[in-house]
Amino acid sequence: MRARRPVRPVPALAALLLAAALALTGCSGSTSDSGGRSTAGKAVRSDGKAAAPGGEKNASGAGAKRAPKLTASSIIRTASLTVQVEDVPKALDAARTTTENAGGYVGDETTSRDGKGRERTRVVLRVPVDKYDEVLAGLQGTGKLLDRTAKAEDVTDQVVDVDSRIKSQRASVARVRELMDRATKLSDVVELEGELSNREADLEALLAQQSSLKDRTSLATITLSLSETPVKADTKDESPGFVDALAGGWGAFLTMLRWLAVAFGAVLPFAAVAALIALVWLRLVRPRLPHRPAPATGAPGPLPTARPAPQAPGTRENDQD
Repeated sequence: MRARRPVRPVPALAALLLAAALALTGCSGSTSDSGGRSTAGKAVRSDGKAAAPGGEKNASGAGAKRAPKLTASSIIRTASLTVQVEDVPKALDAARTTTENAGGYVGDETTSRDGKGRERTRVVLRVPVDKYDEVLAGLQGTGKLLDRTAKAEDVTDQVVDVDSRIKSQRASVARVRELMDRATKLSDVVELEGELSNREADLEALLAQQSSLKDRTSLATITLSLSETPVKADTKDESPGFVDALAGGWGAFLTMLRWLAVAFGAVLPFAAVAALIALVWLRLVRPRLPHRPAPATGAPGPLPTARPAPQAPGTRENDQD
């Protein structure tokens, strides 16, 4: 009968030691992780900017989603002002100073004079949107406000759409370039180059549109029109005298002569043509026309004598007796 060998406890002891080591490792890892999280949490709390409400998480662990706010960068602001001032150059210098102090610049400028010599200037000002109201109020106070028009156009949807299309177009251009790198046939390379050129042109157009939107939304446009104050007329009540009446009558007479001269000048070409036609008729046409014989106009002959009436026979005898 064979004797049974005693079971050695070495494998079981090794398994127990391995399990204990794994357990200790997991505990130390969780402890360090929790310690790191607590340290990071303290750092976040110590920094006021990092502990902003937008960066915190809700109870479920997911980032809190907030509705996007409408910012000034998504609104195009334009205004038009007409101000009457006593000195246009001085008011224009003040408007330039106000605009430059606000961080803007002066655009187009047009200056003219009317028939009475009064100066009028039209200038386009570009100012940051955060200084828009301040600059507008300052420009209105330079003189007498005659007209004001202000508009605000919301282009948020357009900005978002352009940004999304630019992102998609860039990805499309990158894909075409990858295909060009892997192309082996010349025909494929030529076709891909044409497609890449078209997509890059579309991307450049979108980038230009994005730049224009950014410029118009970051800087407000103010069109300022400055005009001089008209000189006040003398309000003295003076009744017209003989000299005034004579001057008025002479002016009316000259005006009448001027109109008569205008009328004569207008009729003169027609009168000249009519006179020329009459002269041609009398000198050339009429003498060549055939003449008709004139009817006889002699002295009338003797009138016929009346015959005596016949008499009865008895009457003649009586006459002889």
